Amino acid sequence: MSCSVTWILFDFGGVLADEGFTLGLGSLARDQGLDPETVQRAGVECVFETGYVIGKTDGETFWQVLGERTGLRGSEPDLRQVVLDHFRLRTWMIELVKRIRQGGTQCAILSDQVDWLDRLNERDAFYPLFDRIYNSYHLGQSKQDPELFVRVSEDLGITPGEALFVDDSAGNVHRAWIKGLSCILYTGKSQFLDQIRDYCPGLG
Repeated sequence: MSCSVTWILFDFGGVLADEGFTLGLGSLARDQGLDPETVQRAGVECVFETGYVIGKTDGETFWQVLGERTGLRGSEPDLRQVVLDHFRLRTWMIELVKRIRQGGTQCAILSDQVDWLDRLNERDAFYPLFDRIYNSYHLGQSKQDPELFVRVSEDLGITPGEALFVDDSAGNVHRAWIKGLSCILYTGKSQFLDQIRDYCPGLG
């Protein structure tokens, strides 16, 4: 099996795994009698505004700011654990990645994540299943900056057009697309499988 691209770049939460960040925040909000949508929206805002997503601050600061904004209570380790518990690898996606790599196409994670991604790898050991790991927390740059896609392509030694990017965020997909990457906006399993076969017809 071969693909028409050299590399496939996968988002983590919402693609390779359930979106534990928003699911976990929703669970915490409900347990504390808060509005889940409000807490989820504030969580996304705070992880970027504090700079946590690009490694400019730590989890303690993130949870403190989020608590002040929403009333969410709890210690950093306890709050973090609830979020981590909601990140669950999608087994079928991992098996797909294995098949793609066996066919000679390289795969990477490209995620706007914090140090939680390293903790999740300690739990689930998925880093070795990929050829590269790109995490905004360590890069100091997120997918909100379109230049990240150029940077990653250069690091891989390819032109942007040689890469396929898969993400569940329309904004991220648009920014990658304007920089020349082929893209799939992930909205569900059946839709994704239909679209990736356009690039990797041998998947069947």
